[in-house]
Parts: sequence; structure tokens; C-alpha cells
Amino acid sequence: MKLEQNNKPMIFSQTEIPDIFFAEHLTNMTGDYLKIYLYIIFLSKYNGEININDLSKKLALPINTINEGMKYLEKEGLILRKNTGFIVVDLQEKTLNELYTLKMENSAEKIKQNAENKARIELVEYLNNKYFQGVMGPTWYSDIDNWIDKYGFDDQVMINLFDYCFNKAALHRNYVQAVAEAWGLNKIKNLDDLENYYMKQEKLMKIKKEIAKKLGKRSGLTQYEEAYIETWVNEYKYELPIIEIALKRTTLHANASFEYINNIIKDWHERNLKTVAQVNEFLEQRKKQAKEKQQLKQQVKKESFEQRAYSNLSFLYANKNIEGAKHEG
Repeated sequence: MKLEQNNKPMIFSQTEIPDIFFAEHLTNMTGDYLKIYLYIIFLSKYNGEININDLSKKLALPINTINEGMKYLEKEGLILRKNTGFIVVDLQEKTLNELYTLKMENSAEKIKQNAENKARIELVEYLNNKYFQGVMGPTWYSDIDNWIDKYGFDDQVMINLFDYCFNKAALHRNYVQAVAEAWGLNKIKNLDDLENYYMKQEKLMKIKKEIAKKLGKRSGLTQYEEAYIETWVNEYKYELPIIEIALKRTTLHANASFEYINNIIKDWHERNLKTVAQVNEFLEQRKKQAKEKQQLKQQVKKESFEQRAYSNLSFLYANKNIEGAKHEG
């Protein structure tokens, strides 16, 4: 018995995309990478073959974009590399396996505790309805559990986490994870902690803007320059008035770099100078020492000159005496 598939003409054929793609991957993906992914899915239905150059021409995208897109899709687990090419990953099967593995790793007691935790269930439902229109992807559930358990966030902090990312138009897993990690590193557990963190960040931003303005950096600060400022403010605990003293000293040097400013401020920190008064007193001492050193140099130079003048005069008289003796002879 021979069985044959009744292949539909393309006009009646469909390319299906699972809902899990929209819930878990769409918001992370750029337009060009989405274009590549959809066309790969379309070709895979027909076991089609295509090389990078032809794909570039077909999609009107640069070869570099095609290569970067393929790397991205592979990294995100949307395609799987083989010796002969790529396989489009079944996202429904992949997600099911991940959730099953995660569940097996949790103890039976922990699963029971989570099931009985009505407050957490209500939190998840709130996040689902407010930010995902009731269709939150399944991996978000485990992510929320992990963030609460790992960083100790209370419900209000979790709501603020999603609200912050949503308002930034960046409600995708990688960005939320990065923000959660930053909050965790800053020991944020509750709303009071979060408000203090926001106040520190607002203060830091004001200092950065003021420094950029004073240095005439209209295009803004680089990532490395901002890192210097964060060290001065967060680690050294310096306020703008102290930093401003260092900024003014750049006028003494042409093309003074941020590293030069950092070396000045780092030196003050290592000398345990904590206030404007202490810094100014230190600078006055340095100025006085430099002046005394200069005076000492001038004194030494003067004495050396006088000694040379005396020696030359004696030599001159000695020469004249010799000449006189010659004439008398």
C-alpha cells in the first residue's frame, strides 16, 4: 500500500508560528532577525536549501546581517546547527522540556509551598493581566519565582520591576533579568530600599550631567567616563563640590583627560580627604611646599652664580698679574 501526501498548492498552504514564539521571543528580536527567522521557517517546510549569499539577496539584507542573525537565532535556541545546515527548533517541545526539567530540579516540598502561597499566585496573576494581557509565556512563571527566591524581592518590588521595564518599552526577559540583577546587587528587598536606590541614582545622574556640562561635553559622557564618576560618588562618597575642585585643576593642563581627573580624586581618597576643607588645606600645603622649593632653587642658583663670579674675577686678576710680569721682564 502506497501512501502519498496531498501537497497543497502554495496559495492554499500555511506557515504556522506557535504562540510561544510571540510570548517568549518576539519582543527580543530585531526586525531584520525576525525577517530571517520567518523565511527560514517557510523554507524548512519544503526542506529547501539556500546559501548565505542567496538568502542575502532574497531578503535584501547585507551578508553581515544574515550571519549575525543566524548567530542570534542559534544563541536563542530557535535554530540548531548541524553539519549539513540548520534545523528549526520545535519551540513547544523545547519549552515543555525546560519546564519539566525545572520542575524536577525543585524539591517536592518547595513545589508544595509555592502552590500554597496564595500571595505569590495573586502576584503572578496581577503581572500576567497588567503587562501581558493575560497571555504571559510559561517561562516567565519560573523566572518570577527565581527572582523572588534569589534576590528576596517582595511583591511591591516585583511589580515595580515589571513596571519599570514596561515603561522603558523593554519588557523582555534579558532586560528584566539585567535590571533584577542590578537591584539585587544593590540589596533592594522592599519599597524603602527601592526608593533609596532611586534617590541615589537621581543624584548620580545630576552629578553626571553637571560634570558633562562643566567639561563642555555636549555629546554626553562615554561609558568609561560614567564609570569613573560612579566610583567617585558611590565608592569614594564624594559630593560634586569636591569633584568640582578636581575639574578646575584641568585648566592647568592642556587636553587633560578623564584619567588625569581620576588620578587626582583617587589620590585624595587614598589620603583620606573627605571634605572640601580638607582638600583645600591639602592643596594649600602643596602650593606652599612648591613655593618653598622654588625659593630654595633660586637661592642655590644665586649662591652658585656668586661663587662662579668670584672665581672668574680672581682668575681675571691672576691673568692680569701674569701679563704685568711679562711686560716688566
